[in-house]
Amino acid sequence: MTIFDSIILGVIEGFTEFLPISSTGHLIVASGFLGIDQNSVTKAYEVIIQFAAILAVIFNYKDKFSIKKIDLWSKVFLAFLPIGAVGFVFSHQIKELFSIGVVATMFIIGGVVFLVVEKFFIPNEVKLIDDVEKVTLKQALVIGFAQVFALIPGTSRAGSTIIGALLVGLSRKASAEFSFLLAFPVMSAVTAYDLLKHYQEFSDANLLVLAVGFVVAFIVAYLTIKLFLAFLERFTFVAFGIYRIIFGLFLLIFFI
Repeated sequence: MTIFDSIILGVIEGFTEFLPISSTGHLIVASGFLGIDQNSVTKAYEVIIQFAAILAVIFNYKDKFSIKKIDLWSKVFLAFLPIGAVGFVFSHQIKELFSIGVVATMFIIGGVVFLVVEKFFIPNEVKLIDDVEKVTLKQALVIGFAQVFALIPGTSRAGSTIIGALLVGLSRKASAEFSFLLAFPVMSAVTAYDLLKHYQEFSDANLLVLAVGFVVAFIVAYLTIKLFLAFLERFTFVAFGIYRIIFGLFLLIFFI
């Protein structure tokens, strides 16, 4: 992996991790075009850029990372439990689901779901929760169960949690913000697991390549979170639904 590869993948990870379009699918396609093999170096790189994305959440929501927000984090942790439990118990089965066909299909299905939800999601006619701190335990748990679908490759963790949040009465903005905060325990657990499992592989990695990827992924993820929230102030998720369908069809046509 070259520094150029590191920059490209860092940009893709940072941009797609918190948008409802599945970072996994985009990284697969980009790696294929760049001719990057899945080896110890790329595994170490993935751990690093995931950690960068976690830090982007912390820096964007510094005020939420406080003991005073224990009530909010109890709800976030409750929402984390379903995917944590299912992911741990069925980790081997989940790995067997991975294929370009599954990723492409879930891209398309996820896109259709977004379009259907937006068709019947009318903010002006219902009272929506616009503050993540007002989310109830029941709503948090439902969002957590929705997030379990993200274990299917191509579904998108952000996409599944946002859909779940919309369906239980959160505004688009609050849905996105709860998804960002929920990414913290989920990605922390995944990164910690990968680090423990593959820590020896860091010895084979180019530290400059890792550093460049980390910085790029952090900056792009930090800006993407801010821009995404600004986007939702004026627009809906329809564009993401359409994009998912187009990208899914692209994968089916060119990779199957």
